[in-house]
Order: sequence, then structure tokens, then C-alpha cells
Amino acid sequence: MLNRLSSQSSPYLVQHAENPVFWQPWDEEALQLARKEGKPILLSIGYSSCHWCHVMAHESFEDDATATVMNEHFVNIKVDREERPDLDKVYQSAHRLITQQTGGWPLTMFLDPETLVPFFGGTYFPKTPRYQLPGFADLLLRISTTFSEQRDQLDEQGGKIMAVMKRLNPAASPGELDDPELLARARAALGQNYDSRYGGFAQAPKFPMPSTVAFVLRHWSYASQWRDGDREALGMVMTTLTQMARGGIYDHVGGGFCRYSTDARWMIPHFEKMLYDNGQLLSLYADVLSIGPDALFEGAVRETAAWLLREMRHPDGPFYAALDADSEGEEGRFYVWRRPELKRLLTEDEYLVVETLYGLDKPANFEGKWNLHRHDSWRSVIARLSLEAGQANALLAAARTKLFDARSERDPPGLDDKILTAWNALAIKGLAKAGQVLAEPGWVDAAARAADFLRCELLHEGQLWATWKGGEVRHPGYLDDYANLLDALLALLEVRWRDEDLDLACTLADSLLAAFEDRDEGGFYFTSNASLQSLDHNLIYRPKPTLDDALPPGNGTAVSALATLGHLTGRSAYIEAADRALAWARRAMEHRPAGHCSLLGGLEAQVYPPQLVLLRGPEDDALAWRAQIESGYKPWRHIYVVPYSSTTTPDFLPRLVSLDERQRVTAFVCQGLSCSLPIKDLSQLQGLLEN
Repeated sequence: MLNRLSSQSSPYLVQHAENPVFWQPWDEEALQLARKEGKPILLSIGYSSCHWCHVMAHESFEDDATATVMNEHFVNIKVDREERPDLDKVYQSAHRLITQQTGGWPLTMFLDPETLVPFFGGTYFPKTPRYQLPGFADLLLRISTTFSEQRDQLDEQGGKIMAVMKRLNPAASPGELDDPELLARARAALGQNYDSRYGGFAQAPKFPMPSTVAFVLRHWSYASQWRDGDREALGMVMTTLTQMARGGIYDHVGGGFCRYSTDARWMIPHFEKMLYDNGQLLSLYADVLSIGPDALFEGAVRETAAWLLREMRHPDGPFYAALDADSEGEEGRFYVWRRPELKRLLTEDEYLVVETLYGLDKPANFEGKWNLHRHDSWRSVIARLSLEAGQANALLAAARTKLFDARSERDPPGLDDKILTAWNALAIKGLAKAGQVLAEPGWVDAAARAADFLRCELLHEGQLWATWKGGEVRHPGYLDDYANLLDALLALLEVRWRDEDLDLACTLADSLLAAFEDRDEGGFYFTSNASLQSLDHNLIYRPKPTLDDALPPGNGTAVSALATLGHLTGRSAYIEAADRALAWARRAMEHRPAGHCSLLGGLEAQVYPPQLVLLRGPEDDALAWRAQIESGYKPWRHIYVVPYSSTTTPDFLPRLVSLDERQRVTAFVCQGLSCSLPIKDLSQLQGLLEN
């Protein structure tokens, strides 16, 4: 038996190709080997930018003695959770059942070779006993002995685990959703969990949770339009986003947000930067900027977009997956500073500004060094230093440029350069929305180019693929791939209409319904019907995720996107599928409303049907109309500028606008599936939208 990872496309798997462990990828060859030899499977799931994955690799997987134990007693399978989120979802759920604890990475599970059902598991295990955990090699020997001597008990346990796992997907329940009440309960629960001092909806560790913050923002907007208002909700959003943008979770030198904060103040992150976080946060900050200008938020958006385009973009247009937390074997080494280094790089005046803003006069906050974190507002810093605003801005800009240049000379964190469809979709949506709000057409160009790459390289004969690297696609697309790309295309259409984007959106929606929908109960499976035919995708159960996580659940995104597309195209099948999914998820949402903010976004569209404004005419004139009717943040309103050259338009457009009227702007407003007569006067349109 040999280590078989060198031929894999995943950078994470290739990182382990030189381990003395005889690692196998998850495929039929590995599974058959385990059955043939009668050995339990040691399943290790992680990802390339995971710090504790690196720690366990250095301690145990690179250690000859530990590897010998692993090779003798187990068939060892290594999985990249970013390539195989289906396996990760299944075995994270199993881990929670077995240990009654939350999971994470590295995930370490021990499986029966015949059934693939786990009988023991954990996350990180140290090489020697510490953190109240056993040493890994000793644990392996005990597990091997248990597997050999207690098979009957383990088989019985496995049966019980499978019985529970088969019930993990929410069951459909009859009856109507109590729509407004459910939305109100989610808002109340989030208010109870809100950290009024530092923002966010938990204590340490703190994750950005864009889906949750976006729900609170939408709630504020809907309440302002149709109910008595909820200014407190807007305050929750603004405080959270302010503290994040000021915090150490944000890279104040190079732009972009890290995965999460280890403390309640957003000060010290785990330093990996993930494409999916930054794509979602671009969307969220852009939404808030549509309410009104904010220098801090605008800076974060501009710098994050610049980082994506500078460091994360493949030459052909798509975006890479992640940057590592570690460099030179140390977590955060690339990002942190020592005070003497800063004094050497900066002038006295520049240093004084940096010291005051980032608290360099306070104790070091990360292992004797400083991770930059704004300790006060910029306005307060200017006042404290008695500087003119222009002078202070110039000093800070000069200092940051010097720090960026100096940092660029360091060894950079590792780059995971695979292309993931679902994550690229989030970046496409974020760049498109931010480009529109901040009038940056280059960002919209980048979003469109990435979408074109996915269309050309990851869509083959109607089949969307999940990953791409070096010209090769792998793994049939998951629900998140279809739903996120559909959602991104709809966002892109609002910014810049392209027929090919609407065509692809309809293709994806049709494929999503055909390949993922549970037509018996409603909702969508995470894996497609086609993937079930692949032995490599052999799963012990087929999840239908509903809960919010680092990524919005595919069911939530699919419901909202299908409903929007249905209203845009007039195709009721899309809206009906979204309604079926909401009805199926009713029980789960009622049980834990605050954990289903993405799905509640679809419910909001039921309670407050979307309003579509379509403009046709000379492009410059139509865009001028759009600029006049865009006002604030109105998530229920979607504005599309559809050129007369378009041949793929909503079905009702040709009937409403005659050919001889193409020299003037014509608008119409659709609420639900009912549309107004053509409107040819801007003031009339404005009056209609204000009512």
C-alpha cells in the first residue's frame, strides 16, 4: 500500500502526499481496500488553510512512529472538505451525535469498512496527552482493539446512529406558515443573543455570519416600509459591521476579512482568509452603503475588492479558494508586527498616527506582537492628535503603503488555488453589488468575467461541476453550486443585463429542480441524483441542509433565487418549488427560527412579494432613470435595465413595448405576477414607486 495523494487536484491533499501515512483519497479503490483487509477506516477531513489541520499534520501525520500505527491498523483516507462538502456534512453530523459536541477541523472519524458508519470520532488529537485529550498513537491502538474485540456492540451502536441520522432531515408538516409571527420570533431571538457592546450574535469565538446580519438588515427595511419600524435592528447591524471593520478580523494593511475572531472584541482572528466570507461580506457592506455613505465601510469594501482582484484572481477570471493562516510554520506570522519594525519603517508623524489608531501604546495582543486593531474611531484619533483631517488621512495612507510594501517582502501564506463554483458565485454577487453601489464598473466587469469562466469551464452538457483546477473539473455540482450561481446571476442581471446570464439562470433553475428537489416532501437535497450513481459519492445518508452556517444553506438560497427568477420570467414552476420547500422547512424554522435566517429570507418574499421594475430604452437614458428611482436599501425591489437588443427577455416584455417606441424609455412595474401598463414618464414612475 502506498500514499496515493500526489495525483490529486486538491492542494490540501497534495500537502499530505509526502506523509509516511499511506493516505488514500475517498474513492472506490480505497473503500474496497478497507473491506478486503477488514480494517476500520480512519477518515481525516480538513482544508488547506486550517491551522489546527497543520498542527495535527506536523505532530502526527509526519511522524514515522505514528504513521506506522496508522498504516498497520487502519485504511487512512484524507478528504478536502472544500471539494467534498457532502462527506463533511454527513460526518460532522455523525460527530455531533457520537460526541454530543460541536465539530470542526480537522475532523477525525473512525468508520466501519462495510457500512461506512462511524463508531468513534473527534477533531484535533495531540501527539502526546494534553488539553485533556489522549495521545493520538495510544488512542489508535485502543480503537483498533475495540474494533477487533467488540464488533457486535459496535454494529449495534452503528444501527442506532443510522436510525437517528435518517431522522436528521426535517420532516414535512401540514398547515400554513404563521409568516409574520415566525419572522418576529427570529428577530426577538437574535436580539436576545446580541452583544450590544461589540456586536455580533454570540460571545467568543465570533464568526461574521453574514446570513444572520443580512436578515436583521432586511427586517429593519421591511419594518420601516410596512410596520412600525425597528431602529434597534439597524443599530445591531451597524454596530456589528463597524466593530468587524475596526477589528483585527479585518486586514488593515491588505484588505479582506479573516475567518473568525477568537475573542469577543473581533481583535484576534484565525488568520485564514476564505473566498466565501469575503464575497458575502462585500454584498452585506454594499447593502448598508446603499442606505448612506460611511467612510469606514466604504474603505473596507474598496480594500477587500482590491485584495480579491490583486491576490485571489486566476488569470482567466475566477477566484481562488483561500489563503492559509500560517506562513513559515507560524499562525499569523505574515500579518503581525513588532513595534521596533514599525518605528523603523515609518516617519515619526506616521508612527504617531498608527500608534494612536491601532493601540501600539497598549500591551501586545498576539504572542508578543501586534495584530492591527482600531482601538478608537478615526474622528477621535484626529481630535486627540490635533490634526487636520486631510493631514491625518495623508499620514495614514502613507504609513499603510509602507507597511504593505514591507509585508510584501515576507513569505506569504499558502494559497489554495482551486476554483470552487459555489464560492466563486458568492464573490461574483459581492463584486457586482459593490460595483453598482460604489460606481466601480471594473468590479462588475470582473464579476461578469468570473461568471463567464464558470459557464465555459464548469458547465458541461447541462451538468455543473463543483471544482476546477488546471483545466480539469471534478465532482458533480452540489446544491450550493447551483443555488449560489443562480443567485449570483440574478444579482449580476440587476447591475448589467446580459441575455446569456438569464439563459444560464433558467438552465440552472431547471437542473436544480430536476436533480435536487424532493418532490415527495419538498426542499432540496445537498447531492444530486446523478451523484448517487457515482460510487465515490457513497453516503450513509443524503442531507437536506437548512441551518445557517459559514455559507448560507443551499435550501435558503434556492428558495429566494427561485422565487425571484419565477417573478422575473413569469414561470410559476419556480415559485411553486420555492413554496414547497418553505412548507417542508416549516417545522425546522418554527423550532429554531434564528438559525434559519437564509430560509426566512424566502419566507419574507412570500409575505412581501418582490417588486420588479423593468426599464427599456436607450441605455444611457434608461440608466439615468434607474439612478433617479434607486433610493436606499429596499430588498423587495429589483430594478432591471433590459436593452432593446435583448432577445432573451421576460416573456411579457415584447407584448408591452412596441417596436416603434424604442427611442424613449419605457418602464413597467410588476408586483408578484401582475404588471402595470407601460410607463413613459419618469415622474409618473417615481410617484407609483413612492406609493
